[in-house]
Amino acid sequence: MTDLSSLITAYTTLFVIVDPLGLVPVFIALTRGMSAARRRIIGLRACLVSAVLFGLFLVVGEKLLRFLGITFPAFRIAGGLLLFLTALDMLFERRQERRQNNAEGAEDEDDPSVFPLALPLIVGPGAITTVILLADRAHGAADFAAIALVLALILLTVFVAFLLAAPIERLLGGVGLNVVTRVLGMLLAALAIQFVLDGLLASGLTGGLGGPR
Repeated sequence: MTDLSSLITAYTTLFVIVDPLGLVPVFIALTRGMSAARRRIIGLRACLVSAVLFGLFLVVGEKLLRFLGITFPAFRIAGGLLLFLTALDMLFERRQERRQNNAEGAEDEDDPSVFPLALPLIVGPGAITTVILLADRAHGAADFAAIALVLALILLTVFVAFLLAAPIERLLGGVGLNVVTRVLGMLLAALAIQFVLDGLLASGLTGGLGGPR
């Protein structure tokens, strides 16, 4: 897990799932009319709350599965299916529509940093699933530290996206954001299928598929 390729894969997976660019229009809608300083505070608070939530799932997620009697192969398969549904939402714009609905539902809130920004927009079901799956692959403190570093980089990316929300919106426009979201959706679909295949292999269900007939 500490090798560079694994770290890049983990970062890419979380980047696709959290989708910082997809959060940009939602962040703008939630902070409409606020000063630049107020927006920075809300963005920072959302990222800090997300860091705490990610840390909890990284540390206790595996123990929670064991307590519930859920095997890791089963969780990998379920997680892959969940991520695939998320990818379909991204490809067909259903995900962005739900985010916009969440934003509209929070218009009257003074501080949207905890809800809906941190939870469920940043730390959503797909991100939680991925963190637990990454923790399952970790071996020792060095691997957990590497995952924590990846999570920190993801949240830093989200915070930078929040800071650059208005310029990004002007630069990409509606069409540009849609194209980026669809490309990320395709990548996530491929990663989701890989999770399912890994789960099937780990469960032993495919053990006899390649044998002699």
